[in-house]
Amino acid sequence: MEGARQKLVVVLAAVVLVAIAGNGGFVQVANAQNICNVSVTGLMTCRPAVTSPNPAPPTKACCAALSHANVSCLCSYKNSSVLPSLGIDPNLALQLPAKCKLPHPANC
Repeated sequence: MEGARQKLVVVLAAVVLVAIAGNGGFVQVANAQNICNVSVTGLMTCRPAVTSPNPAPPTKACCAALSHANVSCLCSYKNSSVLPSLGIDPNLALQLPAKCKLPHPANC
């Protein structure tokens, strides 16, 4: 449970940094953060593809960002309340590896 709590804190901190990134200093800090081997900036490129009700197809930048993702780690957020609170549909998020034709789809 402690590991899940630490992941939650990291995700929330990264999202807050991205959300308030109004000047270069915050952007540099946000770019240094990684979640499941994906940079926060990379994850944010995928946001249009995981937002209901009309998600966009994942972009090349989104798929490139996910190409090094630890999919098992991403699966740990499947039933988390964090993603919906950020406007991210977990079901759409878990479809991204397959939509990007990545070699290790999310089998959560």
